[in-house]
Amino acid sequence: MTDQPVFIVGDGLRALEPTGFETEAEFQELLARHPRVLDFGSLVDGRPLRLALVAREMGVPTSAEGGPAYWLDHLFVDADAVPTLVEVKRAGDTRIRREVVGQMLDYAANGARYWPAALLRRSFEQTCAADGRPLEEAYRELLDDRTPEEFWAAVEERLAAGQMRLLFVADRIPLELRAIVEFLNRQMRQTDVYAVELTQYRGDGELRVLVPRVHGEVATVAKSPSSRRAAQRTVRADADAAIQAGLGPEQRQIATALLDHAAANGRLEGGTARYPSMLGYYPAGGRQVPVWALSLYGNPAKEEELSFSLGAISRHLGAGGAAVFAESLSALPASVRNLDVQREKGYTGWASVSLTAIAENGGALDGILAAIHELMKGPGIPD
Repeated sequence: MTDQPVFIVGDGLRALEPTGFETEAEFQELLARHPRVLDFGSLVDGRPLRLALVAREMGVPTSAEGGPAYWLDHLFVDADAVPTLVEVKRAGDTRIRREVVGQMLDYAANGARYWPAALLRRSFEQTCAADGRPLEEAYRELLDDRTPEEFWAAVEERLAAGQMRLLFVADRIPLELRAIVEFLNRQMRQTDVYAVELTQYRGDGELRVLVPRVHGEVATVAKSPSSRRAAQRTVRADADAAIQAGLGPEQRQIATALLDHAAANGRLEGGTARYPSMLGYYPAGGRQVPVWALSLYGNPAKEEELSFSLGAISRHLGAGGAAVFAESLSALPASVRNLDVQREKGYTGWASVSLTAIAENGGALDGILAAIHELMKGPGIPD
């Protein structure tokens, strides 16, 4: 923090002196009431970023059965359904150097596992009610064409995939924390990590000036072009064009049938890979579960494939539900890769099958759709 004042020129010259926050609670309340001081960057479609507060002091469990073990200072979300986790420390708090980093990683790891969509939605709506903000107004900035159920399901999936922002906010950022933030930002492909130095200046009366300074953006820019920030989301028209241009008649028919099936029975969401891709979500166990991803590589050396998100199914419906679905796939005439590996690992990843293999084996597509319909009937077999 600089010791130099800032000046306001009007009828005269007014000097505002740098002033620390009296308490951490004051600092936290300021961010909860005015999240725009953290709105740097933009959404995928180029619109300015606007953070919406989900909850202050958001509880973080460490098991599915237990209550909160930790409390995150703030949880925000944006219209791209990307969650933002914020920890606030004053410069005088010695934990701002190293301990806060371990705390934040704890919160991120456990929040990704134990913050379901229903909890996130309930926390947001309770926060709006406490602030006297109408839900219709609050959701208008977030939903676009989605329903609240679809939006919070997307937030849950972002968390599970590690697609989030971690913000360390202080009135002074020590060099040690800045170095850690820049290192983490270079190494973490899905998660963006920033330190925000928020300097406060005060003058006579109630006048205050807040000056945010962001650290970590250089490391973010240097990430691989295949990272989430650099990717553009596929839309159905892009997928249809890739199908028509790059697939044979039988594979084309299978890919189109899959997209149509998800659109009619669940929902389609565009992927963010460098190649066209689409995700098929289906209602199961009271949630929108991402069941498959269709990858249209457009590369003669790599076959287009359908991948099944056994890890996501397991998180939503339990390992038993994922096992039943995987067994249905193992019975298909087309060979689904990695099923044995996933069985050994407890269904934490993906299994896949090429569109060519589906086309060459009669009944394979019908078997896949039948397995999805069985998945939709119930929450699966409890662990």
